[in-house]
Amino acid sequence: MALREIRLDGDPILRKKSKEITEINDRIKILLDDMVETMRAANGLGLAAPQVGILRRAVVIDVGEEVLKIINPVIIEASGSIVDFEGCLSIPDLSGKVERPEKVKIKYLDENGESKVYEATGYTARAFCHEIDHLDGILYTDKALETFELNKDDNSEEE
Repeated sequence: MALREIRLDGDPILRKKSKEITEINDRIKILLDDMVETMRAANGLGLAAPQVGILRRAVVIDVGEEVLKIINPVIIEASGSIVDFEGCLSIPDLSGKVERPEKVKIKYLDENGESKVYEATGYTARAFCHEIDHLDGILYTDKALETFELNKDDNSEEE
């Protein structure tokens, strides 16, 4: 496993749409492992492949008890609405209030190619929506109702 460079706002790759993964091979599995290591090293809770310069539909999310490695995610149901704060490893000096669904159901492939469905609520649902947006070249600041500069001494977790 290796740490990868996190691309920052202004990098054009963050604004491009990621391509579907058609074959889960060793390169994809290494990418997912590297993304987990990079996310943890940056104290993040989620990371999408474009954030490390790879335009593929892959995401990792720390859901508390485990880290999910997600390939080709699709939101198949969404309900409710809640406004809360978000941050992003690609935009380290900002936080913003964003409206997201309170509950989502996601269909995806795991790293073994098995189809999975995951139901998430609250903060985890927010993380899924945030990371899936990255796969479509959307940053949370595009949807933010307002943004706030972070204090450089703020140690809060992002994304």
